[in-house]
Amino acid sequence: MNDPYPSSKPAYLKQADRPRSLLERLSDLISPEPDTRAELLEVLQEAHERNLIDADSLSMIEGVFQVSELTASDIMVPRAQMDMVNIADAPEAFIPFMQQTAHSRFPVYEGSRDNIIGILLAKDLLRYYTDPAFDLRETLRPAVFIPESKRLNILLRDFRINRNHIAMVVDEYGGVAGLVTIEDVLEQIVGDIEDEFDLDEDQDNILPMPDGSWRVHGLTEIAQFNDAFGTAFSDHDVDTVGGLLSNHVGHVPHRGEVITLPPIRFEVLRADARQVHLLQVHRESNGDNAGAAGA
Repeated sequence: MNDPYPSSKPAYLKQADRPRSLLERLSDLISPEPDTRAELLEVLQEAHERNLIDADSLSMIEGVFQVSELTASDIMVPRAQMDMVNIADAPEAFIPFMQQTAHSRFPVYEGSRDNIIGILLAKDLLRYYTDPAFDLRETLRPAVFIPESKRLNILLRDFRINRNHIAMVVDEYGGVAGLVTIEDVLEQIVGDIEDEFDLDEDQDNILPMPDGSWRVHGLTEIAQFNDAFGTAFSDHDVDTVGGLLSNHVGHVPHRGEVITLPPIRFEVLRADARQVHLLQVHRESNGDNAGAAGA
């Protein structure tokens, strides 16, 4: 017989309201659900140990948690290391600089480096060669300013919604403290994002550059580096060049950091929170070490 007064609750709520079996309650006591983020990460790590998820997936999940805890100031390129363009300079003066740094976007300032008036996209400079009436100021894209305390998960959402790729980080007094790109945020999740200027896996770990410097992979073995440059760095505590630098400065070097271990000067081109990926290597002027790497 049909119930003349049927329940208005959906079926899934009826299922949830039913008394839980003794087996279900015992299962909860034996394997309780994680109540904290740390417990959840432990569950995920156990899943990795049981081969339920691979190492890359675990690393990305951990990166997602890390992004929610970090702020713009934690990963920004500091102001002193920012590559910027002065609006007062003619394009022929700064185009070689842009080619050398190989960025796709440059903050443009007027007067003071704290006065950012816009963002110059490298591709927009193509008009300079085709348009006699080219005006650099009219070519600039609006600059986005964010506080140092902005959470990376919120910043990533803003980047996605506003289709923006770069933000200027300002301090409490309104001065420019640094900049953050969408790539910087994503690298906290997925690790280093290589571009056309990075070394391929099938390339040599030590690659000579036209300006006399070398591109060196962070995972290059110290023994190989010593053979190439005639140095005698110790590999007693660490095996790689990136590990050597981290051990020397006491932290994972950040992008743009310069470290000198005579007779070599290292500039970090690519790095994330976990390791150094790519280095620019310069040999300091020294008559006793005048040879080239691999010579």
